[in-house]
Amino acid sequence: MALAILLLLAPLFTFGFAGEPCIRLAARLALPARLTLPALLAVPYLIVALAAHAFQAHWLVLYLLIPIAVAALLALAAHLDPEQRAHWLDFLVLIPLGLAVDLRWLQPAWPARLAVLGKLTLLDAGLYGFLAIRRLSGVGFDLRLRLRDFAIGLREFAFYALIAIPLGLALGFLHLHPHVSHPWLAAPAWIFTFFAVALPEEIFFRGWMQNLLERRLGRTAALIVTACIFGLAHFNKRAAHFNWRYVLLAAIAGIFYGRAWLADSRAPGVTGRRIGASAITHATVDTLWGALLR
Repeated sequence: MALAILLLLAPLFTFGFAGEPCIRLAARLALPARLTLPALLAVPYLIVALAAHAFQAHWLVLYLLIPIAVAALLALAAHLDPEQRAHWLDFLVLIPLGLAVDLRWLQPAWPARLAVLGKLTLLDAGLYGFLAIRRLSGVGFDLRLRLRDFAIGLREFAFYALIAIPLGLALGFLHLHPHVSHPWLAAPAWIFTFFAVALPEEIFFRGWMQNLLERRLGRTAALIVTACIFGLAHFNKRAAHFNWRYVLLAAIAGIFYGRAWLADSRAPGVTGRRIGASAITHATVDTLWGALLR
């Protein structure tokens, strides 16, 4: 089990800390090797499924074919759209990635305690496809966090909290629980939320979706549309029916996550976007909500 987790974390941290060398290394491979390399992402599923006596052939086929299909479609998009204006193939690839990363489409393949590995598998496939194959600019995925990332992330959290806490309490969606039974767990909870929830979702919604939409719609429209889609992705969370309160608050949150991601591209003399900043905002929101405002 530990080996499977390490194998899935390896691409995430490799691209996060040494993205450019990874991209250059992948470029040296022959095209067939580059397109079939992500089939290795099926290995963690094999390890876990065999150890848990839960192997199912159709899941293995999915984990073999989807990462290869993502790489192949993005290679074609790179050929057809070298100026990176956002090809329809880019958006097509987002469908299976979104189903896995945010809607947990592949979760049933794994034991319940390891369900997050299904998300990580397709996240790795997307990182490889968009960074090493498509070479999409402006993603902003860099795990070398800076003090500025925390300053921006916490600033956008404060702006969001000023709106979301009164609104959430007024709607009956949030309920204040001022007593925290295990305050020493706050830091581990934040770190877990950062890597297991915030980082994957920010890569998908900001690094890929908002990034691509901006090329078609412009910065402000892309920010709003992505935030609305992010909100709608929460339609059935914490409820068996359409949870419009969650959708509304998540959509508002998406505005501030998007602002955090964009912040460095607005700063004088500074270029680029930072998923680290938006993931800090996201993780702080989720951790505080879970601790004090359940």
